[in-house]
Amino acid sequence: MTETSRPETIRIEIDARGVATLTLARPERHNALSAQMMDELSEAARRLGEDSSVRVVILAAEGESFCAGGDLGWMREQMRADAAQRAREARRLADMLGLLDRLPKPLIGRIQGQAFGGGLGMISVCDTAIGVTGLKLGLTEVRLGLIPATIGPYVIARLGAARARRVFFSPRIFGPEEALSLDLLARVVPPEDLDAAVEAEVAPYLTAAPGAVADSKALVRRLGGSVTPEAVDATIAALVARWETAEAEEGIAAFFEKRAPAWRHS
Repeated sequence: MTETSRPETIRIEIDARGVATLTLARPERHNALSAQMMDELSEAARRLGEDSSVRVVILAAEGESFCAGGDLGWMREQMRADAAQRAREARRLADMLGLLDRLPKPLIGRIQGQAFGGGLGMISVCDTAIGVTGLKLGLTEVRLGLIPATIGPYVIARLGAARARRVFFSPRIFGPEEALSLDLLARVVPPEDLDAAVEAEVAPYLTAAPGAVADSKALVRRLGGSVTPEAVDATIAALVARWETAEAEEGIAAFFEKRAPAWRHS
């Protein structure tokens, strides 16, 4: 990226081998997804995809969390928004995930700490993801009266419908061992072994023809059933409709007021 377009919420480093590390860089916010971060991730995906010198991309994060989901400021804006703005913001997230999903380079996730909501969407678009022991994950949207709509096509494509039923509409927090059984993660290692495990995933790609790797990845998407524009449109419509419900109003209000929503039973 040029100096004038240097991103503020992410960091991009490319080594001499052509291994790019795309790092979420809002550790003080647990790398929660703001509108700016989504836009910067989208632009990074475009540029890395077009850069012929890049062979592999590692998706990483600074700090103690991989990604805590949606940014609180962004969530507050959605509370005040109308249906059209909510649809635009949902599409912002969908476009970002779609660009990462279609990246014509292997995308390897380096996952630490915790990942909730949109963070699981980002793991789901990685070609392989490695997590650490002690990792906490969850699709917690229903606690707020919302649904994991925009990330849904990618999560279900990764898990399959049967495995998705275990976690997609349950807000429970689960660990890395269950994430392995769900096929969300490929490996789980101690934190001190994470970088070595990621490097072990990177190394084989550096022996392969980049064009063949890109064509093979595209073929997997085609044969495995890629996420369609119609599916994305349906999730956006479903999320906008859900925002209009009394449950969503109560759930979001309760969250920001730090109280239990009306439906919660201990």
